[in-house]
Amino acid sequence: MKFNRITACLDMFGCPNRCKHCWIGSSPNGNLTVSDLEFVAEQFRTFADYLEIYDWYREPDYKNNYKQLWNLCNDLSDGPRDHFELISVYRIVRDKEYVKWLYSLGVRNVQLTLFGGAEKTDYYTGRKNAYNEILEAVEILIKNRISPRIQFFVNKDNIEELPFIEKLIKNLNLDERCKNFDGGFSFFIHQGSCCGENEKLNEFRLTPEDVNKIPEATIEYTKKHFNVENIMDVFGRTERELYDELLKDNSIDTFVSDKPVFYIDKDFNVYPNISAPENFWLLGNLKLDGAEIVLKNYKSSDSVAQRVRKTVPLCDIVRKTGDHESLKLFTKPDYKIYLLNKYCRNLL
Repeated sequence: MKFNRITACLDMFGCPNRCKHCWIGSSPNGNLTVSDLEFVAEQFRTFADYLEIYDWYREPDYKNNYKQLWNLCNDLSDGPRDHFELISVYRIVRDKEYVKWLYSLGVRNVQLTLFGGAEKTDYYTGRKNAYNEILEAVEILIKNRISPRIQFFVNKDNIEELPFIEKLIKNLNLDERCKNFDGGFSFFIHQGSCCGENEKLNEFRLTPEDVNKIPEATIEYTKKHFNVENIMDVFGRTERELYDELLKDNSIDTFVSDKPVFYIDKDFNVYPNISAPENFWLLGNLKLDGAEIVLKNYKSSDSVAQRVRKTVPLCDIVRKTGDHESLKLFTKPDYKIYLLNKYCRNLL
């Protein structure tokens, strides 16, 4: 059994935040060791033509030895890795060397998340002073010639904050300041996925009349970011419309890929990078089962969620878990995962 590429992400230290939008969910932080990371790489190595190792899947660069961990992950991987455009806001405002290190790795754009002003952002981030630290991070990035990219997870509870964000962007003169060093500022809104913590906010999901509340500048920024002509391409369609369409879809499907990405939690439980790491996506435990059994379970679709999607027609999942009267907006891929998770939860 061999895969073209395996990407293994170990949640070594967790995250300083408890974001209410987080599609990965909120779980206790760990405190794993370098030898634990080496163990993960050793387990997967013989099953991949190309192996990638990461020491995180929530907050990158969270611990003080982030440089050592970056170098170690490169050594354990079959080639150098690019740093994602995700960073640790917690670290960038506490470690003067961090932004310089990011720049040295070729990072030129960084994504930050706002939910509105200080009150909303602190609430949704789950950490006091998060808003002020994000604004401080913006200044640090621009000073070091790295462009911030601001995303806003919008719902019925915070949509009224959008004019404030537009005013903030204008007052900080982010477009022009990024152009001064040949960078490019961007801003976009979306609802996020329907998994993990964000699923708990389903009651606040947008409906069509809410889209009319979105300021025009925000719409233009968002269409540019996603390269779409209509803002509804970002927000999707009503559940009622999707329900009617998918009720006619008797397809089954598989999530198996020749280039899988796996999330390994602090207890070495392994999940495919498809949805939040819930028990119905569990593939096994690296310590107890070993990588061969974990990968066989993945390839055979033996997690509960994979097995359901492979054997239960989509129309049956929709009929059992969908809401024909709902006007909440979903993209089709998000809606299908949302219903699959509900279906699997009802089985357990």
